[in-house]
This record gives sequence, structure tokens and C-alpha cells, in this order.
Amino acid sequence: MLSPLEIEALSLSLKVSVWAVGCSLIPGIAIAWLLARRDFPGKALLDGLVHLPLVLPPVALGYLLLVLFGRNGPLGAWLHDWFDISLVFSWRGAALAAAVMAFPLLVRPIRLSMEAVDRRLETAARTLGARPLRVFLTITLPLTAPGILTGLLLAFVRCLGEFGATITFAANVPGETRTLPLALYTALQVPGGEADATRLALFSVALAVAALVASQYLARQLSKRIGL
Repeated sequence: MLSPLEIEALSLSLKVSVWAVGCSLIPGIAIAWLLARRDFPGKALLDGLVHLPLVLPPVALGYLLLVLFGRNGPLGAWLHDWFDISLVFSWRGAALAAAVMAFPLLVRPIRLSMEAVDRRLETAARTLGARPLRVFLTITLPLTAPGILTGLLLAFVRCLGEFGATITFAANVPGETRTLPLALYTALQVPGGEADATRLALFSVALAVAALVASQYLARQLSKRIGL
């Protein structure tokens, strides 16, 4: 059984992950579409920036977020002065850190799915008078649905396990930013906390495996429904 503090960490992890993935979905689809369907100057640079969290140390990325979104940072000061929003040491900051770290895992499956869509279907719709936005919403997006679902679940699992950028940018504040990985880290710092750490680690593994299995199952079922 999980203790009240561990349940609190789990609830916070789910909250942070849902917000991180939900806020990343529309930008992720837009960038995936750009990378899959358009050639433009700087495309390689954009592709590199999207995948940068995969190769950059999470602590370094968390520090960059701290520089940009801290109270004295250019974006952080603007958010605080105009909207009274402070991301540092808050669950919103944890959600931002998780979203940035998981963004490549959201974009890549969507991009691959868009590249696999038969362009002749889109061309046929345009010849019948459909506008580009309608073609995208009624043909491209539904056929990309398995990739979108896969990207969402992969990003969600990555958000659940985010540690380095979160502790650097949002710190380890009980009840505010102490997500499941940070609760595990805290348990390891306490003498005699090995049992709590083991329980949290096993629970984290079970949660991640369940999400990955669900991702594969739902993606297959969705592919069957749309005839892919």
C-alpha cells in the first residue's frame, strides 16, 4: 500500500503529465506536419531542436529553462509582470519541464504517420473542391490517428518518469513539485528508506509498462478501424 505522501506524489505526477501532454499536442501536430510535408530553410535546424532533449543532459535542459523562465529570465519576468505567473518551484514549472523533455517522443510518431499517409487521397479531395484545412481535418488527421495516439502515450510515460529537468527547474517541493520520481529520490536520501524506494520503483515500472502496452493495443485497434 502507498502512504498518503506517495499517493500525493502519484496524483501530482498524473496531473503534471496530463497538462504537459495536453498542452504539447497541438504544437506537436503542427511541427510534425511542417517536418513531414514542407521543405524550408532551417528545416534541419528545427528538426535538431525538436530532438535536442533526447541528447542533451536533462539537468542542462532544466538549467536552460531556469535561465529563460526564472523570475529574472526574459520569459519568466514577462510572465510574472503581465500575467502574475511564476513557473519556478511550482507544478506548472514541472509540467513545462516534462513537456519539453517528452516533446520529441510526441512529434516523431506523428511525423512518421503523416509521412505514411497516401498523398493521392489528399490530392483527390482537393480536386473535388475540398479546402486544405478540410482535407487536413477529414483525411490527414484521421489517418495519422495511430501515430498521434502512440505519441501521446509515449510522451505521457516520459512525463511520468521525468526527473533531471524537473528537479533543476521546479525543485523538489513536497505537495507542489515532488512527483513520483522525485519521491523515489527523496526516499533514497532518508536512512532506512530503501523499502519505500523499492515500492515506488516497482510501482513506477508497473505504471510505465501498463501505459506502453495500452499504447500498442490502442494503436493496433485504431489502425484496424481506419483500415491501415
